[in-house]
Amino acid sequence: MRTTAQKITGLIFVLMLAFFSSSCKPELKSDLPIVQLTIDGNKLLVEVADTESTRMAGLMFRNELGADNGMLFVFSDKASRAFWMKNTLIPLSIAFMDEKGVIENTLEMPPQTEQTFMSAGLAKYALEMNAGWYTKHGIKPGDVVVGATTAPSSKD
Repeated sequence: MRTTAQKITGLIFVLMLAFFSSSCKPELKSDLPIVQLTIDGNKLLVEVADTESTRMAGLMFRNELGADNGMLFVFSDKASRAFWMKNTLIPLSIAFMDEKGVIENTLEMPPQTEQTFMSAGLAKYALEMNAGWYTKHGIKPGDVVVGATTAPSSKD
């Protein structure tokens, strides 16, 4: 028969296990707004670059990016968009989207290059993920990024 102290110890162990396993869920620590997006059933947790300065800085100087983390770039208008990877240390994939969050095109972007990577049409949003993420998950033009249109609006 277990004593009261053994029961309490067991309960504490179970509660600690539950606490630590729930705290292992992916999360982002950032000064930027963070939103959850979904693409074809894939849930993402992304930072939002919604000002000129945060869009210009993007993911520069970072050494890593979580598997299902990224950065959503939000613009105030639709336009042809060009991105480059100067001072970006990790290879990335980018998806350009229209005002409804529909993906126009995706591109692979190698690190530390000044080559430009262009949207196929007029884009209001862009989503950077780890290199190969879109291919790995079968994401293609015409897919919808759910949550992009409800992310914080551009502040400029």
